[in-house]
Amino acid sequence: MKWGPKIGVAVALAAGLVAAVYLVWSIGFDPIFAAIARAGFGGLALLCVFALLVFVSLAFAWQFLLPPRERRPLRELYLARLVRDSIAEISPFSPVGGMVAAARLLILKGMPGAYAGASVAGDATTEAMAQVVFLAFGLGWGVSQFRHLSGGDVMTQAMLAVLLLAVPGIALLIFLQKKGAAFAERMAARFFPQSGEGLSFHAAIEEMYDSKKRLAASSAFHLLAWIGAGIGTWIAFRLVGGDIPLLNAIALEALLCTLRSIAAPVPAAIGVQEWGYAVLAPLFGLSPEMGVAVSLLKRAREIVLGVPALLYWQGVEGRAAFRGASDERRELERAAGDGVSHG
Repeated sequence: MKWGPKIGVAVALAAGLVAAVYLVWSIGFDPIFAAIARAGFGGLALLCVFALLVFVSLAFAWQFLLPPRERRPLRELYLARLVRDSIAEISPFSPVGGMVAAARLLILKGMPGAYAGASVAGDATTEAMAQVVFLAFGLGWGVSQFRHLSGGDVMTQAMLAVLLLAVPGIALLIFLQKKGAAFAERMAARFFPQSGEGLSFHAAIEEMYDSKKRLAASSAFHLLAWIGAGIGTWIAFRLVGGDIPLLNAIALEALLCTLRSIAAPVPAAIGVQEWGYAVLAPLFGLSPEMGVAVSLLKRAREIVLGVPALLYWQGVEGRAAFRGASDERRELERAAGDGVSHG
């Protein structure tokens, strides 16, 4: 048994937890939890409802990427996307685990395996394309806000480097998905065994990227969702007592999302998100404790939304396994009956 990757995930998770606890301890428990108390259960409920609205845009982004004949009801895509994000945000699995689970859900709902796997990969790509635009806004707006502050130049240069690397990185990702047929087929066979039935994974990827209109529509809905995440951050800061302009909050969230993307190997960005908000908040005129309070409030929102989503996922998988076992048992009984009749 290979333990290398599992040990790496465990170490990253432990390091993130230690970093988060140290940050809360160094700032002080009282001011952080006093800020959270201002939001209360009503504030948490508001954040949850708003996040569920943002998921509508994510579901549309996925739906418009698919060829019209392969589109599923919006509700199925909505729930699959909710499961995908929940696995990435509240479980020790990487974002890839969430993508695999989302594709599995669509397969169980009747989508061909090739399109399920290809659409998840393509949706992640158009999401990254929209994030580049989101980061560009955050960087441009943020420079005007914190260029005069100490440490602002370092932050600006780091984010600019990420922005410059992101564009060729996405181009390379698309190229590999389209041209790396053998590798794509091996990965699809590993994660989506059903993809071997009918159209190949590589052919589905090719069709996914052939329509620039669908790519543009998917990216636009993803950009709308990114902006929605920024509005959610503005709401969270207002709930904990932070007075921040809306555009500043959107720019802050753009920079924070980039930090989370860089720290993708850390499960759920534990520690990274907390430090990110604590460092970025003062650059926009807010206190570090408010940044940490917003981070913890968002963690609570992720748990409230994520636990039911994971239970739904387990329920669908369980029903599928039960149906499979029942079908197998009926086949055995039929075979046994045929053997008796022939005898």
